[in-house]
Amino acid sequence: MVNKMRMWMVDPKAMCVRHLMGEHLELHMFAGTLNKGKSSVRGYIDNNLLEPKSIVSRHKELTEEMTIRKYNHMSPLKEVDLKQISEADASHIIDREKALQDLLARCPECRERRYV
Repeated sequence: MVNKMRMWMVDPKAMCVRHLMGEHLELHMFAGTLNKGKSSVRGYIDNNLLEPKSIVSRHKELTEEMTIRKYNHMSPLKEVDLKQISEADASHIIDREKALQDLLARCPECRERRYV
């Protein structure tokens, strides 16, 4: 299966380190893409993988969990420029239950963490 860049939007406590750190990196990638004025995020929105207006707040959630787990976070994320995408795309909300089921289906470590 091909790994896609995505926002999981599930409780960070339920995420294994690989998915926690992976989503954190991907948020920086999404922010960089948008801040460079590129609007090539439509496919991520259409496939329930991106929630643009939540990038900054989600980054904060993930870094709080990283700190709890004693990881040294050193990559702040500033505001994200959403001007180049439509308001409808910017306001897309990920289906969290579907994302959770997808994560749990693909990752035994996340399945275990969910019940800890």
